[in-house]
Amino acid sequence: MGAGVNIGLIAVKLTGGILTGSIALIGDGIHSISDLATDLTVLAGIRLGARKADISHAYGHGRYETLAGGVVALVLIMVGAYIAWDAGMALYDNHVSYPGGAVVVIAAGAIAVKEWIARRTLRVAAEVRSPALRANAWHHRSDALSSVAVLLGGIGSLLGWGHADQVAGMIVGGMVIAAGISTVGTVIHELLEGSLSRAELRLIQHAVAEVPKVQGWHKLRTRRVGRNVFIDLHVLVDPHISVLEGHRISMEVERAIKAAVSQSANVLVHVEPNIPELAAHDAND
Repeated sequence: MGAGVNIGLIAVKLTGGILTGSIALIGDGIHSISDLATDLTVLAGIRLGARKADISHAYGHGRYETLAGGVVALVLIMVGAYIAWDAGMALYDNHVSYPGGAVVVIAAGAIAVKEWIARRTLRVAAEVRSPALRANAWHHRSDALSSVAVLLGGIGSLLGWGHADQVAGMIVGGMVIAAGISTVGTVIHELLEGSLSRAELRLIQHAVAEVPKVQGWHKLRTRRVGRNVFIDLHVLVDPHISVLEGHRISMEVERAIKAAVSQSANVLVHVEPNIPELAAHDAND
């Protein structure tokens, strides 16, 4: 559905931009072309990322989806730079334009449609914990925001300001670049084995502390791979309990963590006897 809507918006924006001479609206149409391209990129990333783990990818293929989000971000930055440059050069050349009311009507319609798609995509991304879908949702939203700039530029031109369209184009480009940079930061954090957020770590720590017979814990490590999170930690228990009881405690810890993070989690719990000798050893690791 998103691809079909983008195709329609591309046709309307580019046709309207060419007929009215609006640089901002043409730039907005080019942004919508990048939306269509990234829709296809995200779809490919999701399908590749959904493949099950195998011998060569023991942790699954979730990074394909992360890389798809990175591609979306890079496209955003390049498209934003092009739009800003084109509008800036027109302003430098003292080009004036008065696109007329058609630009206002087209931009207003585009804002409503793209914001609706962005909100729907963000809901789905939150439900399935997809970084690629989240990046694409913000791509849709950046398109809606860029149309806001086009709308304001169209209103400015109607009020008699001949440079309103060029200024709007530069604002559009800046918004698109900012959205791309934000997404790149998220993608890089994951690719560099960044841990979960502090809020998520606090939820995990609280969940472990609430498990009966857990006397302590350390070496909590987390990372995200696409939609999945991987968590491992060491828990300290009474050294006199049986192996079976230790295993039962580890399973309770695993269940508690999975309930706390509320997403697909792979949890590895290492059980240790709570004795001073091991504590000193672990402190030196």
